[in-house]
Amino acid sequence: MRNLAFLAPLAATLALAGAAQAQPAEVSVSIGPDLQEKIAELGPRDVQREVDRLAVTVRDALTKAGTLQGARIALVLTDLRPNRPTFEQMARRPGLDGHRSISIGGATVEGEVITADGQRLPVRYDWYSPTLADVYGYATWHDAERAFDRLAANLVAGRLVTR
Repeated sequence: MRNLAFLAPLAATLALAGAAQAQPAEVSVSIGPDLQEKIAELGPRDVQREVDRLAVTVRDALTKAGTLQGARIALVLTDLRPNRPTFEQMARRPGLDGHRSISIGGATVEGEVITADGQRLPVRYDWYSPTLADVYGYATWHDAERAFDRLAANLVAGRLVTR
């Protein structure tokens, strides 16, 4: 039994070396032309925050699951709709109420996954609340972030959704 005691540290070293070789997926997000036209209306800070959230959500989900290692994921946020008015919208239209004004929110994301072996896989995903009765989040971007979470879950599961 003592002769095999050296195997445990060796196995741990090999496991760490294998983990070091695994490259997490690289995720980039850009803004599509239709959304570019809406930036002034929604507010540049809000839009940039959601672009960053999409990238972090997808990157974190893939890293945690260990899927699509070494892949490059280029996403384009083509549509973004808030559930509640943004600061910019309330500044432009003082009659909006940040707590009581609600709308159908969500997002559309397109792009592609370039796997570590060079295969190009198209991605398209969108999710919006079906009706106002289904809007239950209190955050401005609740449904958009729900769309990001669902896209990330589909990528982790290997379902590159094209709707």
